[in-house]
Amino acid sequence: MTPFEGQPDGATPLITEDVEGLKPSWISTQAELNQAEAENILRGRLWASRARRPPFWYLRDAGLKDLHQRMFGDVWAWAGQLRQRETNIGFDPHKIPVAVRDLCEDTAAQIGSGSKLAYPADELAVRFHHRLVLIHPFRNGNGRHARLATDLLVADLGAEPFTWGGAELTAPTDLRTDYLTALRHADTTLDFTPLIEFARRTN
Repeated sequence: MTPFEGQPDGATPLITEDVEGLKPSWISTQAELNQAEAENILRGRLWASRARRPPFWYLRDAGLKDLHQRMFGDVWAWAGQLRQRETNIGFDPHKIPVAVRDLCEDTAAQIGSGSKLAYPADELAVRFHHRLVLIHPFRNGNGRHARLATDLLVADLGAEPFTWGGAELTAPTDLRTDYLTALRHADTTLDFTPLIEFARRTN
C-alpha cells in the first residue's frame, strides 16, 4: 500500500518501489502529487514547445525518454527510465526497448518525406498515440506522456492541435471513460475513428 490510492480506471497503480523515487519531501497526499506533476508537466510542455530541435526529434527512443524526464523529472527519480517491472497494462518489460524503437521507426516511415503520408495526419498521429499507450514504456505517466508526444507530432505534421476532449483526462470523469473506450475499441478492432473523433472533440 502507498499513500497515493484512488487512481482512476486505466491508470498504473504506484507501488512502494515507485514511491521510493519521489523527490519532493513535502508530498504526502494524492492531491499534492497531482499538483506537483501538473506543474512539472507544464514546464515539460513549455520546454518541448520552445526547444530548438529538428522536426520529429521525439521519434527516437532517446527523444521519448527525454520528454518523459522533462515532464516528470522534478517529481520522480525514475522519470525517463524505461519500465523494468510488470504493470496492470503494457508490454512485458524486456520487450519495451525494441517496441519503442520499432514504433519510432514505423512512424518515421509513415511520414516519409512529408509530401505523401501513409495515412491522413490525424490518423497517423492517433495510431502513434494508441501504440505508445499500448506499449506503456514507463512506470507511470504514460497517457500524459503519449498525449504530449502526439501533440508534438500533430504540430510537426502541420495539422490543427488536438483538443483531447477539451479538458484534463487524469480525473475519473465521463470524459476519461470516453477516452479509454476509444483506446480499447482500437485495441480490439484497429478502428481508430472513435479515437480520432475524441482527439478532435471539444467537450
